Amino acid sequence: MKRKDSKHKKGYVRKRLKESWQWYVLLLPALIQLIIFSYGPMYGVQIAFKDFRASKGIWGSPWVGLDHFVRFIQYPNFWKLLKNTLSITTLSLATFPCAIIFALLLNEVKNLRFKKSVQMITYMPHFLSEVVVCSLVILFLDRTSGPVNNLIAALGGERTAFMGIPQAFPSIYVFSGLWQSIGWSSILYISALSSISMEEVEAARIDGASRLQILWHINIPGILPTIVITFLLRVGNLMSLGYTKILLLQNDLNLDVSTTISTYTYEIGMLQGQYSYSSAIGLFNNIINICVMLIANQISKKVSQVSLF
Repeated sequence: MKRKDSKHKKGYVRKRLKESWQWYVLLLPALIQLIIFSYGPMYGVQIAFKDFRASKGIWGSPWVGLDHFVRFIQYPNFWKLLKNTLSITTLSLATFPCAIIFALLLNEVKNLRFKKSVQMITYMPHFLSEVVVCSLVILFLDRTSGPVNNLIAALGGERTAFMGIPQAFPSIYVFSGLWQSIGWSSILYISALSSISMEEVEAARIDGASRLQILWHINIPGILPTIVITFLLRVGNLMSLGYTKILLLQNDLNLDVSTTISTYTYEIGMLQGQYSYSSAIGLFNNIINICVMLIANQISKKVSQVSLF
């Protein structure tokens, strides 16, 4: 019986390959890219468990096990790095609904020309590099000539060096990123809203539903699967915080709150050449991301079983 089942499965696979070989050919470039750039570099992850020496190579370097992980956890500023990283990422996660709200509001606009203009204006910052965005932030918040301080001074307030206030750094980092990405992030939700059946909307209007009721009982449930997926992906990157933008906005006055795990990894790995230690930190970060995503996935499954609408 097992032989017959295996032969049947092989015959079925061959039949599918023969019938749909064009689709597999189209899939091949993406598969090759995935193997080369995603799975290939995993070979080098083992240096996190070794005392890597370039002269000896990966295989020749001595094995040290979890020593680098223990060293990072015992690092005096470990909790400070973790706190600074989480303060930025959790604030960024709190802005997750902004793109959804923006898409829902934009979907209610009936003037097509105005709608397209708003979309174009909000999409444009996405194509600016982080260097340009950080330069604009520093210029706008400049104490002497920045437009923000000019407005505060015109209203009778005192000029403030915002970039020198440590407590303001997470907000500056997150909301400048929100300005840059809100339009682009809303594309997915706008496209999901366009797939909602207009017959349901018209039926609700005939039954006397207001625009707010249509929004709550039809539009939001219609894009809820998209919201859940994007939220899980966002939570899965909770500990993933790039170092480029932080370094560009960093100065001696806000260094106490702007030093994160990513900037510490950059300093240890790129500037000091401690590749094994920096790889261990990166792997530690990824493990936390995976654990958080698995927990969020289980929570989302339980929540999805409860009807909220």
